[in-house]
Amino acid sequence: MVKTNIMESTICERLSQGQFVLIAEIGVNYYDIAVKEQITPMEAAKEMILEAKNAGIHAVKFQTYKAGTLAAKASPSYWDTSEEPTTSQYQLFQKFDSFGYAEYRELKEYADAVGIEFLSTAFDYESADYLDELMEVYKISSSDLSNLPFIAHQAKKNKPMLVSVGASELPEIEAAIDTIRQYNDKQIVLLHCVLEYPTPLADANLNKIASLARQFPDLVIGYSDHTKPTENCDVIKTAYNLGALCVEKHFTLDKTLKGNDHYHAMDPEDAKRILQGIEELNVLRGSGEIKCLATEQTARKNARRSIVSAVNIPAGTVITEDMLTYKRPGTGISPTRVQELIGRKAAVEILEDTILMDGMIE
Repeated sequence: MVKTNIMESTICERLSQGQFVLIAEIGVNYYDIAVKEQITPMEAAKEMILEAKNAGIHAVKFQTYKAGTLAAKASPSYWDTSEEPTTSQYQLFQKFDSFGYAEYRELKEYADAVGIEFLSTAFDYESADYLDELMEVYKISSSDLSNLPFIAHQAKKNKPMLVSVGASELPEIEAAIDTIRQYNDKQIVLLHCVLEYPTPLADANLNKIASLARQFPDLVIGYSDHTKPTENCDVIKTAYNLGALCVEKHFTLDKTLKGNDHYHAMDPEDAKRILQGIEELNVLRGSGEIKCLATEQTARKNARRSIVSAVNIPAGTVITEDMLTYKRPGTGISPTRVQELIGRKAAVEILEDTILMDGMIE
């Protein structure tokens, strides 16, 4: 049995600390990379794992299936056929289903060796079983959200679960969570997702992330993104600001490749920009603590106001409100204390436009 070199899931560890997680959904894109680079699918898959690691990505995810157990031969396409011309799901999946336990074990060991978490979405019972020893987190595809027997089978592995909720209604999400909770008390991450490949920006519906957070306050909320990458990573940065702590996005080494999931995937440079953008947002977001910052102290002293004499006030004069005004800087007695001064006597002569200090008042 393969044992992970990473004692705990990087995904879960980061999420438990409130840290952003980026998952590279390699899926089956390595098959096309292999053809382009004239290498084996295994070599291409390992190259993509290493590129993901070097880009700073936290985990890589594959898709494990056999066409015959996933789709009937008459299953129609539901993707952009100008990008992927195959019109049968069965025929498409048949192109990318040659890997089995031995290959995924090799990929798991390679991912451990380079220091990045490995996981794969299982699409049948056999792969769900053999993947158990290869990964620390299970992933439920949006397409299986209503497949409650299969969800239950994976939940019984008693591991944290990522659950995509694309194309679903609220009762379906609740039923999936209830099914998991019958067998499993580990962390659940709900991933907002739109099953539209690619997802137009107008359909991204990122406010659903905040809605999921309100509806399921005890769960971690994330986002499985199918939009085409933008230069400034606006989609994922917005998702993060709305509460998506875990983001999964398809990953490729060549976004110009036709077929499958290259046309809406991020490449290593996109990933670096995403992670840099999240770091910048974290700086902007700060701690949220309600207090005056150390860097504001000088401005606080000079931009706030003090009580200032509006007229000459001879020593021994009883202070009245019309003798006082309020001006910068804030280095004297604060206006919040004005009622303390009314009715007291001037201890010394106070010239007009003097910043009042405690020693000037009896």
